[in-house]
Amino acid sequence: MRKVVLLAVILISGVSAFAQNELLARNYMEQGEYDKAVTVFESLVKETPGNFTFVTGLVEAYQQTEAYSKADSLLLNTLENTRNKPVLEVELGYNKQLQGKETEAQALYNKAIAGIAENPGYASGVARTFQKYSLLEEAIKSYETAQEINPANRFDYQLASLYGELGDYETMFQMNLNMLEQGDNQTLNAQRNISRFITDDNTNLANQTLRKVILTRMQDNPDLLYNRMLSWLFIQQKEYDKAFIQEKAIAKRSGNFSGIATLAIVAEQNEEDTLAIGILEYLINETIDEEQRLFARQKYLELKLKSANPEGLKDIDAQYASLLETYGKSALTLELQADYAHFLAFRFAKKEQATNLLEEALNLPLNNFQEARIKMELADILVLEERFNAALIYYSQIQKKLKDNVIAQEARFKVAKTSYYKGDFEWAKTQLKVLKSSAEQLIANDAQDLYLLITDNTVNDSTQTALKTYAQADLRSYQNRDEDAIAIYDRVLKDFAGEKIEDEALLAQALLFEDKKEYQKAADNYLKILESHGSDILADDAHYRLANLYAAQLNQPEKAKEQYEQILFNFADSIFYVDAQQKYRRLRGDAIN
Repeated sequence: MRKVVLLAVILISGVSAFAQNELLARNYMEQGEYDKAVTVFESLVKETPGNFTFVTGLVEAYQQTEAYSKADSLLLNTLENTRNKPVLEVELGYNKQLQGKETEAQALYNKAIAGIAENPGYASGVARTFQKYSLLEEAIKSYETAQEINPANRFDYQLASLYGELGDYETMFQMNLNMLEQGDNQTLNAQRNISRFITDDNTNLANQTLRKVILTRMQDNPDLLYNRMLSWLFIQQKEYDKAFIQEKAIAKRSGNFSGIATLAIVAEQNEEDTLAIGILEYLINETIDEEQRLFARQKYLELKLKSANPEGLKDIDAQYASLLETYGKSALTLELQADYAHFLAFRFAKKEQATNLLEEALNLPLNNFQEARIKMELADILVLEERFNAALIYYSQIQKKLKDNVIAQEARFKVAKTSYYKGDFEWAKTQLKVLKSSAEQLIANDAQDLYLLITDNTVNDSTQTALKTYAQADLRSYQNRDEDAIAIYDRVLKDFAGEKIEDEALLAQALLFEDKKEYQKAADNYLKILESHGSDILADDAHYRLANLYAAQLNQPEKAKEQYEQILFNFADSIFYVDAQQKYRRLRGDAIN
């Protein structure tokens, strides 16, 4: 028994040593130290000459040092002692190709493919090796040879990918649509394949080809699959009105309105509010599913609120009340009750009515998550009323009941924000330290931003006067008292000019100006940030937001390009980098891939 254990230990140690040496060799390859990689791989091949991974690793290292004859000898020697000949024939052929011996290389490639005809089991290994060296036509021939020999061998997904890489989009899309039509276990692969080549640019060749292929198929076979694919394509291209036409056709034929509901959300998320409202109106009028109709009516009111005037607010109040009368007050309509309470408190100045509605909801038979939803709304209203301590009690109750849940993390952040509003900056920082590493990225980002704001403006200010004034303005903004907030920010900018708080105040005030559609005032604030704080943490925010204003609101595309360029050239690690790059390229007229 002791001998068996000892042998096992020796074997494990040997495997571990091989793995460590292989890792070392790979690391040398990544660092460009090819001579060192050769030495390690030669040692590994000498100890285990039949190890295919070590052999191909050494071949690659030889090729990087242009020791092609050594690679030839190694591959020929290995070929004599292996059954996996077709794959090694591809490796040998590629080594010949690197030496400019095209005829010999092609002969070896043909021999490898002929090996598949004798044994189709080699197809995947040979094709992947061809693909590794961008020999795509040979890879296609490998898979097709195996399918001809044995039609049960299906490589549709792999072939579709290869045709796509070759730029033969029509064949690629036809194959993927065949897989989708069959509805087999390749469906997800087909969807993934199609997504790889589609962009948001409707002039992109792949986009145009997919549209043509779908429309041609629809003429012969009016399957709903093709309406869904067209809708999906239009959504990728941000042509939501065209997607709506397809979704209506799907809903009429199938009676399923889920695609309509999803499209409304997508349109809203992409700031197509007018279209989203139209989609929701259609859903309200056409669906027979009451739960779906309730969702649509709630979302409709939510969108209407964005641009409602005082008269519009009265109408929205009446519609909320009508919805509650129609659907009743139960756990099933809890979101409706919470939404209505939020509207009453934050937009309609009826905080007492909102609180009564929520307290009544707490008496319903609720689970912990539903109870947390109502208590969170109650706490938010208490903050609105500046009853901070009472709000903190509710937030803390949510944390205790739903530990480690994202809702508990949201409640902790609101504890921090409430403490910040009331001037208890140390307690706010204590909460934010925990949240900065939250798995929920939005919460982590918000926590980081608030933590930096507090830290930057308390280190050298023992009285914390500037931050307290700024927090007052932030609270007024939360309370939808935008004019008061703007006035307090003005006070911060006047009394604390040149201090760290200045760029924060300029940015926060600019965002309020944008909400009020005072775009030039917002632009002036962003320019002031860049003038006085151009190398500070908010500079990329200012460049990005100013560029968006120039592009979308102030009709100055050349100035917009200049601001996007600043992010591309000077802020490569900015969270706005990718978006700025795409918007810059659109302004320049590039095709977006």
